[in-house]
Amino acid sequence: MSPSTPLVSIITIVFNGELHLEQTIKSVLEQTYHNIEYIVIDGGSTDNSVSIIKKYSDKLAYWISEKDKGISDAFNKGISRATGEIVGLINADDWYEPDAVEKVVSAIKGYDIAYGKIAYWKNEKKEMITYGRDEFLLNEMSVNHPTVFVRREIYKKFGVFNTTYKFAMDYDLVLRLKINRCQFVYIPSVLANMRWDGASDKHWYKACKEALQIKNHYLPKRKLFNSLFFLKQVGSIKFGRLLQKLHLDKLVHFYRRTLSPVKKIHS
Repeated sequence: MSPSTPLVSIITIVFNGELHLEQTIKSVLEQTYHNIEYIVIDGGSTDNSVSIIKKYSDKLAYWISEKDKGISDAFNKGISRATGEIVGLINADDWYEPDAVEKVVSAIKGYDIAYGKIAYWKNEKKEMITYGRDEFLLNEMSVNHPTVFVRREIYKKFGVFNTTYKFAMDYDLVLRLKINRCQFVYIPSVLANMRWDGASDKHWYKACKEALQIKNHYLPKRKLFNSLFFLKQVGSIKFGRLLQKLHLDKLVHFYRRTLSPVKKIHS
């Protein structure tokens, strides 16, 4: 293996995701970077997901279909099977840009974690692009998890996903890596795409509560600030949802473009 073309492990987890799973799989298999080990972890789907996986089984390094203990457990199963130097995670509702892995391999040299922009889609139309800012991780989940690639040695050193968390497990991981001084590099390009209405979007309040627990665990000296930030965050989300219900989309767009610390630019 050439140092310039390290093996990259990509992990997709899925449970009853037949609607978009094939798009996710194709987005990995059709990458411009070819030294990829692709792992699919199915949580015991009862729809057509397993049939779709089997269709591509000859191009997969490993796949399994069995019940798991949730998203974190499924991620951890995939990571335990990964042998690549770099590991990326892309869920069955999401998909990569064709050159995402190539850009990551080029940018991650000398760093521990790479991440980039993400495009959000609603009703099959691109709605907005969100930037990433790892410098804000002490406050909130400010990197886009489907775009995050982590060196496998970092998982070995600092641990994998905490199965205690059901909605903010990605924040627990990246905050843990941040406070342990892992080096992040930002790629100013859209690396991945995500549809609205994922688990964290539907259960946003629970995700915020978990994020508060996570910050209080890792940053106990900031408990007062963490609580105040939680109240601000919940208020901002509720206000934004109210504006959307009132069809005041221009005000929502203005906030996301100019006032939010993590910029969200509408297409």
